[in-house]
Amino acid sequence: MAQAASIIPPLNERPVKNTILLFDVDNTLSLPRRAATPQVLQLLSTLRHRVAIGYVGGSDLSKQQEQLGTPDIPVTSLFDFCFPENGLIAYRMGQPLATHSFIGWLGEEKYKKLVNFCLHYIADLDIPVKRGTFVEFRNGMVNVSPVGRNATVEERNGFQAYDKEHEVRRKMVEILRKEFADLGLTFSIGGQISFDVFPHGWDKTYCLQHVEAEKNRPDGVDYTEIHFFGDKTMKGGNDYEIYEDPRTIGHSVVDPDDTVKQLKEMFEL
Repeated sequence: MAQAASIIPPLNERPVKNTILLFDVDNTLSLPRRAATPQVLQLLSTLRHRVAIGYVGGSDLSKQQEQLGTPDIPVTSLFDFCFPENGLIAYRMGQPLATHSFIGWLGEEKYKKLVNFCLHYIADLDIPVKRGTFVEFRNGMVNVSPVGRNATVEERNGFQAYDKEHEVRRKMVEILRKEFADLGLTFSIGGQISFDVFPHGWDKTYCLQHVEAEKNRPDGVDYTEIHFFGDKTMKGGNDYEIYEDPRTIGHSVVDPDDTVKQLKEMFEL
């Protein structure tokens, strides 16, 4: 992978012209909080020699490094475009692009009101397991987890099954939408154990502005075909907006194996 990461054609010399593949992370390129398999990483490396590739995820860069990078290779060298936090943090060919701040947009007082409400609500929840890190502040959003992000893999799986039956996250999101209807916030369920909170328009479609800006570079590419692969493509899922966006061609997947299958069929590999 190290060699593949360093010897690639420039973006404007990729054989598949004006095309980029964008991927969700959890359940698309890897299982939640698990490392991507060698099969997935090798396929991405092969594709990168033919077409531009990028990922867009709600988590911060450190978590995506754990899932998609290696101890010796930064994830920003394995993709042409890296869009942590829905693209509020962005990298192009390993170099950072402009960033935006959620708390700068919302303001400290409104942020504290939101967080305090979430923590009080979670404190009163009667669910089988609670761990730690119920609210995680990120640059471009807040991530809220009723069970806590410190839950083990087994506990995450257990909460996912419990949530599927009891709709803990959906009910909490409905209450938050009513309580904070005046703040212009989106509440988006994703992954196994949490949901994201961010300003309207700061969903995964936010990253598309970086893709569209490519055509304005001196050696830029006008990406007229933007393929997006994700698993939470249903309404209310955190892939829904970008999957349905008229600028993208959406591909719904169920897991990383399905992603591999669809890519091999698409590129006749």
